[in-house]
Amino acid sequence: MSSSSGPGDRTVLPVTAESPVRSVPKTWSIRRLFSHVRVENLVAGLSGGVVSTMVLHPLDLVKVRFAVSDGLQLRPKYHSISHCMRSIWQKEGLRGLYQGVTPNVWGAGASWGLYFFFYNAIKAYIKEGRQTELSPTEHLVSAAEAGAMTLCLTNPIWVTKTRLVLQYSSDPSQKLYKGMVDALVKIYRQEGVPGLYRGFVPGLFGTSHGALQFMAYEELKRDYNKYRNMHSDAKLNPLEYITMAALSKIFAVATTYPYQVIRARLQDQHTRYNGMMDVMRRTWRNEGVLGFYKGMVPNLIRVTPACCITFVVYEKVSRFLLDQHK
Repeated sequence: MSSSSGPGDRTVLPVTAESPVRSVPKTWSIRRLFSHVRVENLVAGLSGGVVSTMVLHPLDLVKVRFAVSDGLQLRPKYHSISHCMRSIWQKEGLRGLYQGVTPNVWGAGASWGLYFFFYNAIKAYIKEGRQTELSPTEHLVSAAEAGAMTLCLTNPIWVTKTRLVLQYSSDPSQKLYKGMVDALVKIYRQEGVPGLYRGFVPGLFGTSHGALQFMAYEELKRDYNKYRNMHSDAKLNPLEYITMAALSKIFAVATTYPYQVIRARLQDQHTRYNGMMDVMRRTWRNEGVLGFYKGMVPNLIRVTPACCITFVVYEKVSRFLLDQHK
């Protein structure tokens, strides 16, 4: 996965008046970056995202409904996580708890797959030709770049997922969207490309969430392996992966959760905001600081096991696939 050349290598000629120093064209660096991509990372990340989403989608639905609960009369009122789930079950059954699962599976699978795909390629590119480990800052930057690239491709899926989970009627004939494809088509026809990219700016801020999570995950693994006197990339057992993933996720959620509330409200079809600053002003004025943390408890209950499942599946599948090609 590495070569003898480093990321900053240049072809150096003797410096004379006739022969200045010349560097390899930029396209060569891009070609080197893409030489590090591995389909195995894409497949492993996709597998982890799909499995965790299928298991825990109902909690994601609850989190979104709490995040947008700004007092509008049309919204159902929920007193707790269990009350929300019971109410949906009583009115709409299992189908109600899995509203929006299709774009969620597509979005989570694509996002995790692409994230690991880009992240590992960027890491390998930065580390090319080096004997030293990546620093926390380099892990942070690699994860942020991977997150931004992933969001550009997946934001329309997340918009459709938010719209679908916020359809409150139990009567299918009264629902605006019939499914993921219908939602994508209607949003595009009625709102154009900007409609498909609602919440993109806070989503970009949200890349800091993934960046902090991956930085913490990498540093925890490396420090733990140093404590064991093992190589920094040494294989861990499932319980150890779960512990590292859970700690890194809790750290990232506690640090960055408000952006998820802002993003969900921008994507909500029931209320119109004039951009991110309008959401922040109105949320602060009407609900105070706690308004920015609505839904965080169900989110933590959902994302922590989801992250653990995703990372364990990813680590196992990626190692299996990569070992097949050795």
